[in-house]
Amino acid sequence: MQITSVGHAGFHIRTAAGSILCDPWVNPAYFASWFPFPDNTQLDWDELGNCDFLYVSHLHRDHFDAKNLAEHVNKDATVLLPDYPVPDLKRELEKLGFHKFFETEDSVKHTISANGAEIDIMIIALRAPADGPIGDSGLVVSDGETTCFNMNDARPVDMDVLHDAFGHVDIHLLQYSGAIWYPMVYDIPSRTKSNFGKQKRQRGMDRCRSYIEQVGATWVVPSAGPPVFLDDELRYLNDDHGDEGNIFPDQMVFLEQMRIHGNEGGILMIPGSVADVRGAELELTHPFEPGLIYDNKAEYIELMAQRLAPVLAAEKQTWATGEGPLLEPLKALFEPIMAQSDLICDGIGYPVGLVIGDETVVLDFPKRVVRGPIDGEGKYRYGFRIAPELVRTVLRDNEPDWVNTIFLSTRFQAWRIGGYNEFLYTFFKCLTDERIAYADGWFAEAHDDSASTELAGWEVQRRCPHLKADLSKFGVVEGNTLTCNLHGWQWDLESGRCKTSKGHELRSRKLS
Repeated sequence: MQITSVGHAGFHIRTAAGSILCDPWVNPAYFASWFPFPDNTQLDWDELGNCDFLYVSHLHRDHFDAKNLAEHVNKDATVLLPDYPVPDLKRELEKLGFHKFFETEDSVKHTISANGAEIDIMIIALRAPADGPIGDSGLVVSDGETTCFNMNDARPVDMDVLHDAFGHVDIHLLQYSGAIWYPMVYDIPSRTKSNFGKQKRQRGMDRCRSYIEQVGATWVVPSAGPPVFLDDELRYLNDDHGDEGNIFPDQMVFLEQMRIHGNEGGILMIPGSVADVRGAELELTHPFEPGLIYDNKAEYIELMAQRLAPVLAAEKQTWATGEGPLLEPLKALFEPIMAQSDLICDGIGYPVGLVIGDETVVLDFPKRVVRGPIDGEGKYRYGFRIAPELVRTVLRDNEPDWVNTIFLSTRFQAWRIGGYNEFLYTFFKCLTDERIAYADGWFAEAHDDSASTELAGWEVQRRCPHLKADLSKFGVVEGNTLTCNLHGWQWDLESGRCKTSKGHELRSRKLS
């Protein structure tokens, strides 16, 4: 099996049964905030796109690059499609001209025959509202000699299905770096922000090391992060100036983390790196010396910013302009969604303020209305300051998901009083009838929490109340606090209270 890095989460996997192009991202994403790092524009995208199979893990724009898919990828390629409850990914690919789909079943091994050979594949599909834009996934490929697990952004809750189907994994490709706007955009003191960033940075790497231990692959390739921020106003987000609170550590940082914890199987791949893998044997070649990127990262980013400045400027020219208040367009968008999502609106539980330029729009979730501010209402418990051109653009484009457009851009500011509100961000991710119906129903389902596990002298329910991770594998106890390393959520073990968000109580008791 030959695996070529094409940048970020992207890989080209060559087997005797054909080639699989995975998550080919090259154009800037999220309002031109994110660019692939290291630079992958020099790759031969026409050659890479002349593939037999295409795998797009989910609709995040750093995985689903519509422009690159439209211009460079063979439309006769067979799409390996994850088993998602909402068919948005298939619809978007069909719009681009793809017409051959191999519709997989979640966590089931399938055999594909092509070119007189066979490969086994399995797509582990995650389907909770918090998983990507209504879905995230990982791909397993085995040619009978080598097994590759391309986990990218996915956070599976059970690795047993992987080992039961394929046995030992030879090479593991996984996300390790930040892909969020917290805590950078929040209106909190800088020292507090730095401390939160340190915690998030370390928890992310702890989570990945937990996955590495569970998968047990011979080789591990840190991938799917970080992006690089080339806009002058966002350059501070790059981890190139010794900030321990930066949530975007690069590949070298994570490989050092692996070594510190006794794992020497880490492999650095840059765009164009090729790994020839034959079971436990791996031969690696790079297109050039990686030190040209990492020895002086700040200089590399500066040169990249100069080179891609016209691309950034062109992207900004596509943003919508206009005049006039936004209250009525936002009422037309949000109120029908509110009317269909009682559980989510009740879970949010309070009015949320949107400060859009000089205009304030209030999403009154308890009353299911969008309105202007009321005299004496005071500061809203949760609020966002967003430039009008960003809001006008998502309205113009009928975007179903503000989380994976405006929020991941980090081109906004936020404040909140109290904990993270999962229901609120789920709402912003589900701005279609189909999505909101699925999300509201998902939250309404009862989940079994009868099984228990023992952690550091505590008996706790085995499945995390957030997204059902196995706490016997992802749970870490420090004092009276339990942290689930899958998403970093925390609980007070004495009371069972969730310290991260409203609701989500944990069943726990101290063992004598």
